[in-house]
Amino acid sequence: MSAIDHVKAARSADRPTGKEYISRLFTDFVELHGDRRFSDDLAITTGIARLCGMPVTVIAIERGKDLSDRMAHNFGMVHPEGYRKALRQMKLAEKFHRPVVAFVDTSGAYPGIGAEERGQGQAIAENLMELMTLKTPVLSILTGEGGSGGALALAVADEVWMMENAIYSVISPEGCASILWKDSSKVAEAAEALHITSKDLYDMKVIEKVVDEGEGWDALFPKLQQNIFQTLTKYAAMDPEDLIEKRWERFRKF
Repeated sequence: MSAIDHVKAARSADRPTGKEYISRLFTDFVELHGDRRFSDDLAITTGIARLCGMPVTVIAIERGKDLSDRMAHNFGMVHPEGYRKALRQMKLAEKFHRPVVAFVDTSGAYPGIGAEERGQGQAIAENLMELMTLKTPVLSILTGEGGSGGALALAVADEVWMMENAIYSVISPEGCASILWKDSSKVAEAAEALHITSKDLYDMKVIEKVVDEGEGWDALFPKLQQNIFQTLTKYAAMDPEDLIEKRWERFRKF
């Protein structure tokens, strides 16, 4: 597959949404709402659950399935209150020694005037800072699109995984083509130049794992569940200070 084929696959409406990952991988999920400052952003679904019996905090960017569902969830474009809601749950996870699992699928943070007025940039920056020193394991999985700071705000983690057909980039291929060439027909060329596929990013050691989608979703979810459980168990056994140091080194090596 070419890079632009991966972009199309990442955006496909047939891919599982954040809520589907939660329902297929976890049990006893209890959703928690709001940032205690402004509102409850429906682009973020978060709460507590069990993973193979292990208590965890789950955070998922939700894009929705059909048009009305996607409109209700703002097409997965998170407002500042969504990032603050996620951070509130991550800090609670730290307090109660629960690992955090984040599922990322967004074209980017919401760029509207209201979001900027409520501190979109600050909300993202605060997440980056707080996640770097969070004293509990964090695993982030890019399930579809991973767009710019909107994705990075939930991807400062001990490990970052990507689904095989997911993408992860500082800018969309369309945005890149419009800036560099002023030509929308250059989208495929931009996608190749950006190195946004899971294979590219694994080869560059930006991510730790590529999750194979070849066997289909029904076969994938049980294996993914076990892989997540084993990884979180490994990191949960580490001393919190060693965990933070290892996370810091992961990003410094870039």
